Amino acid sequence: MFKTKRTQCLYEALLFIVIISFLIISGSSQNVVADTEEVYKNIEVFSEVLRKVEKNYVEDTDAKALIHGAIKGMVETLDPHSSFITAEDYKELMIETKGSFPGVGIVITVKNKVLTVVSPIEGTPAYEAGMKAGDQIIMIGDKSTKDISIREAVKLIRGPKGTKVKLTVRRKGLEKPIDFVITRDVIPIKSVRSFSLPSGLGYIRISNFQSNTGEDLAKALKKMDKDEALKGLILDLRNNPGGLLSQAVKVSDAFLDSGVIVSIKSRDQREQKSVAHKATESRKYPMIVLVNEGSASASEIVAGALQDNKRALILGTTTFGKGSVQTLFPLSDGSGLRLTTALYYTPSGSSIQASGIEPDIKVAFVPPAKKPVAKERSVIRERDLEGHLENDTPGGEEEESGDVSDERSDIQKRIANDNQLSRAIQILQSWNIFSTIESRQGAE
Repeated sequence: MFKTKRTQCLYEALLFIVIISFLIISGSSQNVVADTEEVYKNIEVFSEVLRKVEKNYVEDTDAKALIHGAIKGMVETLDPHSSFITAEDYKELMIETKGSFPGVGIVITVKNKVLTVVSPIEGTPAYEAGMKAGDQIIMIGDKSTKDISIREAVKLIRGPKGTKVKLTVRRKGLEKPIDFVITRDVIPIKSVRSFSLPSGLGYIRISNFQSNTGEDLAKALKKMDKDEALKGLILDLRNNPGGLLSQAVKVSDAFLDSGVIVSIKSRDQREQKSVAHKATESRKYPMIVLVNEGSASASEIVAGALQDNKRALILGTTTFGKGSVQTLFPLSDGSGLRLTTALYYTPSGSSIQASGIEPDIKVAFVPPAKKPVAKERSVIRERDLEGHLENDTPGGEEEESGDVSDERSDIQKRIANDNQLSRAIQILQSWNIFSTIESRQGAE
């Protein structure tokens, strides 16, 4: 009897919240009464099912678990990026934003109803094992990923440092699935890495957009300008799954003096625009932005802003195409709601959603010739991946070497093993040569 009353109280509270929320959202139009009656009828069905389950199900049930399950199912009907997050998972999500978490080091999404790798995070166990953007995870351990939610998948993939997890992957171009047995580790996320290239060029890699990305980029640029005046810059956003919108705006703003960076349109078609400010530092050098199918969300905003404002050439392959904005709402019981609330638009007014950013110069990554490996190893090795450049020294920072020749040799090897980077360097070198010729002609 007590359980039935408790369930009824939960139902009544839920009904009250839904109706009040609906009234607030809808305003005072004449349709409110009719629409509210429709909502009420449907919630009556929900209440009826809840009572039937509680009274007739073969085992005891927990009313809170049932209602949470109903909310979860409701949100999952919206889109792959909206989700209900339990209190336990919400705490984990807050830990992630601080720059480290336990796991294997992949960013995942649901694409065409299949759990898909957006990108591996460089320097992590998944990256070193050879996982690639676009890999479809069909099994986690012995569990099928069919109809699995992202949060459920994350929970299964993560675990204590040193433990193992098996991921079975379907990869385009291969007939049979690949098994990856990966040892979990603490995944530190260093957002910005940089080093100098030949001919006075600079290279900056942004692996994701977290709270200090803009600040770290400013430090990297300041160091490069101090060491040697840059004649050109390569900004590498390959396999960058995105992150904070505010940091994508800061990164774009660092290279723009004016113009729109990104527009955001919500359900009511209200538009919010982020606009570039006059730069304090003069950065007139030519730029090339590297992208691929693992470049998503915030990285697509940066690429689109620099492309549409004619500040940089985009080189690589078409980006992932995640142009939606997710807002995280904390709920009263410690749980949370991640809800898609708007869409991104580039300065030219194009939506990134599903279409992605088309590069100005299309160059597919070509893995370098590999040395023979053991027969049982059927995956691409780390050095053969697009992002192999980011496997830097421990701690992720470029360290000064006492042997300059070794350092130069290492950079040359990296360039030789990455045809996209090599092509970008060639273009910037040619750019500088033609600029010199033009300046000479103007002086005559």
